[in-house]
Amino acid sequence: MWAGLNTRVSAIIALLLAAAMWGVVWYPLRLLEESGLGGLQSSLIMYAGTVFTAVYLLRGRWQELSRAPLSLLLLAIAVGWTNIAFILAVLEGTVVRVLLLFYLSPVWAILLAWGILGEHITLRTWGVLVLAMSGALIMLWHPETGLPYPQNNADWLALSSGFAFAISNVIMRKTQAVSVYVKSVVGWSGVILLALVILFFKQTSVMDINLNAVFAAFVLGATFIVFMTLSVAYGVSHLPVHQSAIILLFELVVGTVSAMLLTDESILIREWIGGVLVISAAYFSARESN
Repeated sequence: MWAGLNTRVSAIIALLLAAAMWGVVWYPLRLLEESGLGGLQSSLIMYAGTVFTAVYLLRGRWQELSRAPLSLLLLAIAVGWTNIAFILAVLEGTVVRVLLLFYLSPVWAILLAWGILGEHITLRTWGVLVLAMSGALIMLWHPETGLPYPQNNADWLALSSGFAFAISNVIMRKTQAVSVYVKSVVGWSGVILLALVILFFKQTSVMDINLNAVFAAFVLGATFIVFMTLSVAYGVSHLPVHQSAIILLFELVVGTVSAMLLTDESILIREWIGGVLVISAAYFSARESN
């Protein structure tokens, strides 16, 4: 996809394009919901739209699935929850708040690198952690009780989605023996399987729904989702985890602008302050890896 460009430059361009698209994808998701398609149903149908691309990408690459089976299984689960939780969060919560909580992912990446990979955490990195967590605490401050905890289901979904995203990025970075294409297909499969499992236990029907909405969701998956996933997988596979995290913050800019133009959602002062601290922490964590 990005042949002919310097690897680092092409990885940055891929991440910027993907971030811009993720920053606006919440809008068609809300239109699908208005048409009667819930978040889980949208997730299932959109990622079913990737199946033709998946079959094409796996041609001659099936053997790669045996190179790191446990890592790929964990990747499927992590990517599955990242996408499902994010979709549910932007449908239930305030777009900008969801994006800000999601982008605590660089913090989780630092902690994962320390706890799992055994990477040394410098004093500066601890400072970045404190900065990011301070931003999160300010955003989550509950005016009635004063206790900084997630205020609703959307907050929990956004936080857990960001954590799962950090896990998936670490796995993608580590599994260099597996191509970007196979890792993308594994991620799509994870979303489909996880959505089916949750729908089964929730006993939610996927049949009695608007056929026009189903078609739109399928096309959205076959185009937007395919492009965004391949772009993110390529970018995070060719850049340090923390560096890709700062580039992906462009999604916040696009998401904020699109939310201000397309909705009447308001952002509280404390959320602006907390968001600035979170973005600053992500920036410094990216600088730490250079």
